[in-house]
Amino acid sequence: MKDAAPCPSGAPRALPPVAAAVDAGLARLDAELDWLLALSPIGNESLWRDFEDSGRREAPALRYIDLELDLDAADARLRALPVDAVESPLLAGLLAEKRDELARQVELVRLRGDEGFVEASIALFGGVEPELLALAEEILREVPTGAPLQADAGIDEVMAAVEDELAWYGERAPGFHAEVIVDTDLNSMMMVSHGVFYVDGNARLPRARVQPLIQHEIGTHVVTRHNGARQPLAQLKVGLAHYDALQEGLGVLSEFLAGYLPGERLRVLAARVVATAMALDGHGVPEIFERLHAAEGLPTDDAFDVAVRALRGGGLTKDAVYLRGLRDLVAHLRGGGDFEALFAGKFALAHLPALEALRREGWLAEPALLPRYAGRDDVHDRLMLCRSLPVQHLYHTEPAA
Repeated sequence: MKDAAPCPSGAPRALPPVAAAVDAGLARLDAELDWLLALSPIGNESLWRDFEDSGRREAPALRYIDLELDLDAADARLRALPVDAVESPLLAGLLAEKRDELARQVELVRLRGDEGFVEASIALFGGVEPELLALAEEILREVPTGAPLQADAGIDEVMAAVEDELAWYGERAPGFHAEVIVDTDLNSMMMVSHGVFYVDGNARLPRARVQPLIQHEIGTHVVTRHNGARQPLAQLKVGLAHYDALQEGLGVLSEFLAGYLPGERLRVLAARVVATAMALDGHGVPEIFERLHAAEGLPTDDAFDVAVRALRGGGLTKDAVYLRGLRDLVAHLRGGGDFEALFAGKFALAHLPALEALRREGWLAEPALLPRYAGRDDVHDRLMLCRSLPVQHLYHTEPAA
């Protein structure tokens, strides 16, 4: 693996005029519709205090930011896009699929906290299929936790590592950029939304986990956005429809390739599937928390975080895509699938035939950058493990040297 993979045939050609206009219109709407932030609870510390004060028996009331977007106007703009007039059937299919996904995201935000939200979420992210639930339960039953590590890295050390990472990419690609926001009210340690990298201002974690998490967020989400921004099709920057599963699968796999994916992390991904299934069955935060903490042995903070995430908006099923995406990615690699090609932008594994057609038409370039860990001497051996191990064995008992 190398730092960068140049496009062998020069710059790709531009999209035809109508396709370019529709593509740009969809990208603008995607940038305005930050549905993930709109469905991320605020006041997370007070949520835990309220839950504790109730004896862990009452679900805390979730509060959210107000999204500064006229949802009716956004829906009208989507309907007005001339997708049917796009010159290429290949491009028309991809753009229509994205238009329909954005329309469902608009509806998801509109239904936040109301009846119908769960159905809208399932339409976007799917539910929990029996095979995925069985895999999650096997992981919770069989995957051990590693030796406890001291949470010896705080926000200053995390930010220094983030700045070093961004500088490393900037030296290799002058246009590489990510806005970084430190927020003390996140329900994630780190997250990327619409190209913005959010870091929990109260972050405290084992030093061995800093780099793997940075490789997940920057090495996957920011790098694929950078590569996608250099493609003629802007949807490869913002994400083709249903891209979340591959993005999150790549992100988790990058933690393994960067040297430390602990069993606890795999167990949290499995717990998210179980929590999603329980939420779909009508269970609330107290029941989900009790199952994850008392029966499955998750620490209180992880169990509470996973339970709240499953009830976001009224029952957001997105958390099931992490384990599903990792499972499907490992199966793809086991079948001989190309790893580096997955960094050309943001898309789903199901889009690979369409991307090959885009390449033949001259509308797709090779990835401009690969993740920093791709240059490590030991990454080939780790990738070979990923091609041979079942997903439930894809973890470390201790950090790599």
